Amino acid sequence: DVTEGACGYGNLFQEGYGLETAALSTALFNNGKTCGACFELVCANSRWCKPNAGSITVTATNFCPPNYSPPLNTRWCNPPNKHFDLSMKMFISIAEYSGGIVPVKFRRVKCQTRGGVRFEIKGNPYFIMVLVYNVGGAGDVTSVAIRGNNSPWIPMQRNWGQNWNTGVRLVGQRLSFLVQTSDGMSMTFVDVAPEPEPEPEPSSLRKDRTGSQVARSYSVACC
Repeated sequence: DVTEGACGYGNLFQEGYGLETAALSTALFNNGKTCGACFELVCANSRWCKPNAGSITVTATNFCPPNYSPPLNTRWCNPPNKHFDLSMKMFISIAEYSGGIVPVKFRRVKCQTRGGVRFEIKGNPYFIMVLVYNVGGAGDVTSVAIRGNNSPWIPMQRNWGQNWNTGVRLVGQRLSFLVQTSDGMSMTFVDVAPEPEPEPEPSSLRKDRTGSQVARSYSVACC
């Protein structure tokens, strides 16, 4: 799915991920903590592998849920299997379409991104949720803190995927972020956004960006 997904990135084309993505099985997804990580895949030991196809690199943007219904040959995303559900473009880059499912060798690699880390901010006066995406290097964000120009650093909680939230009121303040990735790298982004123009009343954050919430995106180069 290139328009939604369990990592919260929304439209993958609009956010810069395109079709070079994968939905991960339970064993790899880690309850959303792997969102944004990049993997190099090589088709291995199958008659369906394309000769001299080389490798592909994909970003984790979605979850491939387990399926416990028959038949047994549809349970490739079930624990403890490590499975990558690829877009058609990426699959046929390394294997024949008729293969359907092929074994692969894989490894984590650094994500190569353009345009800097991006933040999409949604919320109201009582709740702020921030999507952190387009993160280079390790790619998967492990912690986020937010600070207003009149406040200390405030740890945010992972809401789902790479959406992070806080209930601390920061109305009228410029917002800065401290982002840490799984390799231990910390990045500080100062005054990323002015007051995020929240709605006057609380509203559900389970709406897409065409809903009634305010959604503002900011791109920041770092490091």
